[in-house]
Amino acid sequence: MSRHIKMVLIVLAALAMSANLWAAGSREAGTIIAIDGSSTVFPITEAVAEEFQMESDARVTIGVSGSGGGFKKFARGEIAISNASRAIKPSEIEACAENGIEFIELPVAFDGIAVVVHPEADWVNSMTVKELKMLWEPAAQDKIMRWNQIRPEWPDEEIHLFGPGIDSGTYDYFTLAIVGEEHSSRGDFTSSEDDNVLVHGISSDKLALGFFGLAYYTENADKLKIVPISDEDDTNGAGAIVPTLETVADSTYQPLSRPLFLYVSTKAAEREEVKEFIEFYLAEGRELVQEVGYIPLPDKAYALVEQRFTSMRTGSVFSGSKVGVTIEELLQ
Repeated sequence: MSRHIKMVLIVLAALAMSANLWAAGSREAGTIIAIDGSSTVFPITEAVAEEFQMESDARVTIGVSGSGGGFKKFARGEIAISNASRAIKPSEIEACAENGIEFIELPVAFDGIAVVVHPEADWVNSMTVKELKMLWEPAAQDKIMRWNQIRPEWPDEEIHLFGPGIDSGTYDYFTLAIVGEEHSSRGDFTSSEDDNVLVHGISSDKLALGFFGLAYYTENADKLKIVPISDEDDTNGAGAIVPTLETVADSTYQPLSRPLFLYVSTKAAEREEVKEFIEFYLAEGRELVQEVGYIPLPDKAYALVEQRFTSMRTGSVFSGSKVGVTIEELLQ
């Protein structure tokens, strides 16, 4: 065989190898299911993804940039699925429309927002919605700075506040439920999109108070004290409700119970691996939801959600909905 022919064969072999590598890379890229968004929904989706990947060649990647951050990426077409601890906003629907992104809205669980303090804060045995509003509303900044300004019998000590970042759906829902206006609060509090940072801050500071998803309290109950909440003017705490799986599920813990969501791009849902992942999530996820400390939807609600995905029903029925909404009524 001549040297020239050998060189041609070597080049052809190299080109064939490159083509095979490119094809393999393309197949691998096609099996990545990119998810981002809520830190509250993250533990559920992570648990589902771990189980799903045992049965599938698809690789699921999950980021945590908050519900707002996830929706920004979703509207730009950067991710297939957005985790959200609140409903999509009209402005985010508009951003999706501008980029040709259609979506399917899927409630997947319930969660309660826990108000927590340091275990040694023995003076706090309950709070009212009115007191939380007084503490967190924008007018409180630089004014309500000490515990005894909430109740005179509480210590004359600084109060140190912790909460999710402003891109968090938990922050949005809390401000809507407590202050009365979404995204409206004082700004002088320690914030983070990572709930574990909030847990560490509150558990390290006797004068701290903060809020985040109930599952993060449940996971760290040995380091934190949960505060029962009353939606009436009830300073003796007689009617205050502790958030639990039961009180969130039966809607007695109000107004800080809320649904959690997945938003799936219709274009992504046409991919077989994404379709299989969502079907797996809705079929198997209800057991995993409870395992990681959240509250499953009623069976009837899951049936309606599955129907919504199967029929590829697009748009939102929850956007702009009020606190305390029932899932079955909206989906029907």
